[in-house]
Amino acid sequence: MKYLLWTFSIMIVCWGTCLIFSLNGITLTDNYLLYIPYLLGGWSPTIASYISVKKQKSFKEWLKDIFDFKHSILSYVVVVLFSVLFVLPQCLISGYENGAPLFAVIFMIPMMLVGGGLEEAGWRYILQPELEKKCNFVVATLLVSVIWWLWHMPLFYIQGVSQYGDSFLAFGINVLGLSFALASIRRTTESVWLCVLLHCIINSLSGIFMVNDNIWGNVASAIIMIIASLVFVTVNDKKRILK
Repeated sequence: MKYLLWTFSIMIVCWGTCLIFSLNGITLTDNYLLYIPYLLGGWSPTIASYISVKKQKSFKEWLKDIFDFKHSILSYVVVVLFSVLFVLPQCLISGYENGAPLFAVIFMIPMMLVGGGLEEAGWRYILQPELEKKCNFVVATLLVSVIWWLWHMPLFYIQGVSQYGDSFLAFGINVLGLSFALASIRRTTESVWLCVLLHCIINSLSGIFMVNDNIWGNVASAIIMIIASLVFVTVNDKKRILK
């Protein structure tokens, strides 16, 4: 698939550069120019998204597809509920330390547009729907979660980034649960923006509730997210709650 080829090519070149410097003891804080490939690598799903559709859509049309703000209040409530289902089990089971105050989420969410949220212009705008044309919802979502997880791998070996030294397995479990939530929102609302918003909220909450290292909290969160997502999709397919 052209989209994945572009995404991983950009990521490998950019984060590969950061990794080479890191292995030689040069971190992002040692050389601020390394933030250029670091950020470009993080934007690779977004960049690849536009490259993949530019022959069919103008840049303005592409942006309109991504930022489709007009949705029901219930749709936005669902996004908030999934955010709670993601973070609450981890906090209760693994424990957490306070990071930024809760009200800071108001300021952090817009910042997370460039700190992860716009990845959804690729993963849920292009990859998830394309895979659902070839296989069922569950299989497509599992494939996306594995691809998304592997795409993050270099970050766990680059000194100076937030993921460095963390458990890649625990992160993968979180990715699995979040993938189902995002896929269910994309399927039921056909919205990319709501996926972007959920991604931004989750990333913001990670700076507010700093969960302790305990994989069981991740497992509980993922199980709850998967069950809630499948129930949500099934009910909506029958009742058309959000459509």
